[in-house]
Amino acid sequence: MTALLGFDFGQRKIGVAVGQTLTGSANPLVTLRSRNGKPDWEGIQALVSEWSPGALVVGLPFNMDDSEVDWSPQVHRFARQLHGRFGLAVHLIDERLTSIEARHQTRDRPGARFLGQRDIDAVAAALILETWLCEQR
Repeated sequence: MTALLGFDFGQRKIGVAVGQTLTGSANPLVTLRSRNGKPDWEGIQALVSEWSPGALVVGLPFNMDDSEVDWSPQVHRFARQLHGRFGLAVHLIDERLTSIEARHQTRDRPGARFLGQRDIDAVAAALILETWLCEQR
């Protein structure tokens, strides 16, 4: 069994999830805030240390016409930085519609009125990671 961390990268915040290869499932962990336009590297380092992932998965946003969104270079940069900082394989995967699905899932969960945008980003990261895991089977 190998642990993995999944990321829903945003310009102001990054949702993070943990998953594993044995069951192909993932769970939302946390949403980290970016500071002055930079990812919370200390928070990411703490998660990498805690979970010891074998690889990292980052959602890459696409438009519905299969073109990358205009800010996708920032996602590619984040993926390169993850690889450079932690020496782990980083996989990019199409994250189209994951935030919409995350909103649906959080709305339908018990106690949903207590959930906010922070939870949606972490749930989106879990969906991104589960999508990647499913594609590996």
